[in-house]
Amino acid sequence: MENVNRTRVTEFILAAFSSFHQFQVLLFIVVLFAYVVCIMGNSATVTLISSKSSLQTPMYFFISTFSALEIIFVTVTIPKLLANLIGVDRKISFNGCFAQLFAFNALGVTECYLLAVMGFDRDLAINNPLHYTAITTKGFCIKLAICPWIAGFTIALVPTVFTANLEFCGPNMVNHFFCDLAPLQNLTCSDPFISNVATSCAAVFATVVPFITVIGCYVDIIIAISKIKSAGGKRKAFSTCSSHLIVTSMFFGSAIVVYVNPKGSQYDKFLALVYTVFIPLLNPFIYTLRNKDVKSAFRNSKILKGQWGLFHD
Repeated sequence: MENVNRTRVTEFILAAFSSFHQFQVLLFIVVLFAYVVCIMGNSATVTLISSKSSLQTPMYFFISTFSALEIIFVTVTIPKLLANLIGVDRKISFNGCFAQLFAFNALGVTECYLLAVMGFDRDLAINNPLHYTAITTKGFCIKLAICPWIAGFTIALVPTVFTANLEFCGPNMVNHFFCDLAPLQNLTCSDPFISNVATSCAAVFATVVPFITVIGCYVDIIIAISKIKSAGGKRKAFSTCSSHLIVTSMFFGSAIVVYVNPKGSQYDKFLALVYTVFIPLLNPFIYTLRNKDVKSAFRNSKILKGQWGLFHD
């Protein structure tokens, strides 16, 4: 009987932004443009860093890893959103919905922990400049880059399993543009208390823990920078962290607001646009336009020079 009740809903309908009929085409154009630029920008970053020997350092290795992750992250949700904005079929199968749910959350948590790893790398570079090269070997950096993936997929699995085991017997209209935890839990016919608790606990480990880690790293960095006597030295030290600090603040700020509240709100899908579309769009520009080494390598790159004229003087 439990199986019958739970599998009564075989598909979900993603409401997306259907209530804003007059803005569907405009939103489609904006999101499509953001998606294309995001893919091109992050792909250019990965290609540039992997092809330039001057950028073969731990910091740029983590930036390229983050850019590759961003490409996968946006591809999990944005193509389906684009299809919903111009099509009449907003349906997604039960299994497809939970596959998207797991992939999105796993990749999102991976981003959080990778940002923490990047903060740790900057802390290590500033506080241990003499031993930094010896410590951050290729093998060490690869292990650091793998850890966020393990943490992301492990943490995301728990609330996904608890949510998938709830009974869904109708309605099946998801008030979001992709399958996420809170919108699905709000549709269940059974008591979602345990699933909500699992989501809140996962949110703490997914966002709060890495965010506190980043804060700890930057407190240590600020203390180290304050000990530098020359103003030029302070500016140079902080300039290596500024891009990462901007990206971290934007991503964690929007993600914590959404996921710490297990019941969600009507504004979640608008906040989700920030960290699923616009932050990934801005990341390549933040890491390149604010970085002299990357801009210099970009100007000298024969492969990418013709694609992104905005990087030229």
